[in-house]
This record gives sequence, structure tokens and C-alpha cells, in this order.
Amino acid sequence: MTLALTRLTLSHFRSHKRAVIECDARPLAIYGPNGAGKTNILEAVSLFSPGRGMRRASAQDMSRRPESLGWKITGHLHSLHQVHEIEFWSEDGQPRQTRIDGKAAAQTALGRIARVLWLIPSMDRLWIEGADGRRRFLDRMTLSFFPDHAELSLAYEKAMRQRNQLLKDMVRDAHWYVALEKQMAETGAAIHANRLAALAQLDAAQRAAETAFPTSELDLIQTEGAMPETSADLAEALAESRFRDLSAGRTLVGPHRTDMTGVYAAKGVPARDCSTGEQKALLISLILANARALAQEFGAPPLLLLDEVAAHLDAERRAALYDEICALGAQAWMTGTGPELFEELGNRAQRLEVTEENGISETRMHGQPE
Repeated sequence: MTLALTRLTLSHFRSHKRAVIECDARPLAIYGPNGAGKTNILEAVSLFSPGRGMRRASAQDMSRRPESLGWKITGHLHSLHQVHEIEFWSEDGQPRQTRIDGKAAAQTALGRIARVLWLIPSMDRLWIEGADGRRRFLDRMTLSFFPDHAELSLAYEKAMRQRNQLLKDMVRDAHWYVALEKQMAETGAAIHANRLAALAQLDAAQRAAETAFPTSELDLIQTEGAMPETSADLAEALAESRFRDLSAGRTLVGPHRTDMTGVYAAKGVPARDCSTGEQKALLISLILANARALAQEFGAPPLLLLDEVAAHLDAERRAALYDEICALGAQAWMTGTGPELFEELGNRAQRLEVTEENGISETRMHGQPE
């Protein structure tokens, strides 16, 4: 079974005034000079999953400048045994609207019909920067397995913001906290359980695979203390932490204090201490493991968005990556500056050239879809 976009239309989106891309389920090699608009295409595809996309940009920022007329994206998504027509648009800087098969839908509904994973250059520093980035990476992986994870996270964050406001206002009456802490405990425990289950699936996928990329051992830690695993324990921990939280003016216990650690399994070296090349290889390995696990769990491999992924790989490692993508059967949207970066793919992939003239991106497909 297949998960693939076979038609993508961009209107006034980023650098693209008008673009129509028709393709089949094979990988798509997108090439052209820097600044031509290649990554903007990947960002458009990333919006077929819940959330703000791979750049985490506002709807207003996605509008083509200088017109700022608003933008629209449409796509034909083949998902398992069905074909869905999906539309996104924003007008006058308003939040993004979503329509699936002609009916208005919440973004979270996308998680039930599509799975999208991405690897972009800004993620290369994942292991050496702050915990926030690793939590986002962890939650994107978790969301790919559990479509309700985004709703749980939104509910938890809303309740925590309200609790934090009480703390900042130095409210000491326990009655104000009970209902908020109950909601935080229920959603927080579910978030933690989802994360642990996602890591277990990734670990199983890594162990079962024959891959040219190094595997990693992942674990979750708290910035302080331990994460209560049940909702009752988390509710108790929140209640006990009120005095400390009042002094800090924020909530100090819960899944928002989780960090993810990684170890290069074969060497026993923490990922943060590995070389730049090793860190990149570990990231690629995790994305591939995530994709393999989803192929089993969802019934089809996810859409893969790999921005400039080949630029830092030698020919042998590039060939290994392409072989694994093709063996998986995933529709991977990959960017690079030149067609030579995709030579190892041969006719297993389609090729899309992107150029730019006078601030307007142009696309040209080489070869016809199968």
C-alpha cells in the first residue's frame, strides 16, 4: 500500500507564484541553485501533517512577498486505499484553514490519513543544542505513531499556562490549582506514555533493520527528579511542587521538563560527543527507523522530506541512503543543488528542476510520471 502525493499545487506560497507538480509514488529529486525555492516545496508538503510545518512558521510568513495576498496549497493524497483532495489556505495573514475532501477539518485530522517525516539542516545541531529542540524532535516522532498526541500536548500546554499565571500572581489557595493540575496530570501522563511507546517502536525498528547507518540508543530523562508515570502520581507531584513553583513562577515538574538523550550504540559514545558526520548519520538512521516502524504500524511508509541531505554524504553513503528509501517504498522529496547528487538513484526517482527569475520560482519536471 502507498502513501504519496500525486499532484501538488502552490499559489502565492513563499517564492512560488504558481506551481503545479504532478508525480507518481517514486522518490522525487528536486534540484536547483540555492535560493531557487526548493525548500519551499518541502515546507508545503510538510503542511500535510498536523502543526506548523517544518519551519514552524506562521501562516502570514508563508505568503508570497511583496503581494501578501494570502496563499493556497492543494494536493491529491493517495493514502492506503483512498485518494483525498486536501486544501490549505490563508487570507490576510489569518490562521491556516484546512479542507479534506471538500469539508472543513481540523489540522489534527491530517494525522489520521497522512504521516510525514522530515530532516532539515537546522536539525543537524539537535544533539548539542538545548532540550527544547530535542523535545520537538521527539514529539514529531511520537505524533507520527499517535495522531492524538498533538491534541494532548495542546491541552497540557493550555492548562500549564493557566497554572503558571496563578503562580506568577502568587495565588496560594489550593482550590484554584486542583482542576488545572488534574487536567495536566491526565494529559501529561498520556504524553509520557506515548513518548515511551514511540521510543520502543524506534528501538525495535533499529534492531530489526540491516542498515548502513549507525543505530542509536535513546532514553528520556528529566531536568530534575523523575517523571511520574501515572496520572495520579503526576497530580501528587504537581501538588507537592506548588511551593517551589511559586518561588520559580513556573511549573517545574511534568513532561515539558523531559529531555531525550542518544548514544551511538556501536561505540557507546553519547551523540553529543560524536563528530558532525556521525551526528548526521545518527539522525538519518532515526528517520529511516521511524519510517520503517510506520510502514508496519500505519500500513504504508510515510512521506519523507530530506532537505539537502545528500550534500554532506559521500557517494557510497548517498547510494546506501537511496537504496534504503527505495527498499522501503517511500515517496521521498529530496533537495540538492545539482542533479549529480542523485545519480545513484537512476530511474528509481523522478527529477524536478527549480529555478528562480525576478524573485519568482519556476518548476520543471524532467521525465513523465509512471
